[in-house]
Amino acid sequence: MSTKHYRIFAGMAGLIIIADQIVKAIVLKTVPLYHSIPVVPGFFNITHIHNPGGAFGFLAGNSSNLRFVLFTCASVAAIGIVFYFYAKLPSGYAWLRVALTLIFAGAIGNLIDRLRFREVIDFLDFYLGSLHWPAFNIADSAITIGILIFIYHILFNKLPA
Repeated sequence: MSTKHYRIFAGMAGLIIIADQIVKAIVLKTVPLYHSIPVVPGFFNITHIHNPGGAFGFLAGNSSNLRFVLFTCASVAAIGIVFYFYAKLPSGYAWLRVALTLIFAGAIGNLIDRLRFREVIDFLDFYLGSLHWPAFNIADSAITIGILIFIYHILFNKLPA
């Protein structure tokens, strides 16, 4: 694989991580915890939430030390595995490279929060009436989009051996 691929990977991942951390810093500084700023009334708020668990609050009720060790180790393992597969990916799989880069950047963004705060800062809050999606952040969005692209490749494209 060419160094061009690594430069693109580093640049794209870096931009996502920086954007994630800058927006989280702005939310931490300007929006009190558990307060919301309506952006699209009845649909979307910026809401300052701290998520001690995983996705959708998974394991949020468990011991703080257990969560920290489990989610930190899982993040480090995911980052290593994603980078390994990125490095082994032959040319010609641009969208799969994008997917792996998004997953990598999202995992790094949330790992930074776990190491700094022992929880993840969430702020994107979508809802419709009483139907409420759990709050999330830019890193979560990157991971989700990356996984969707990856699943698309598994279902509709031949993956490299």
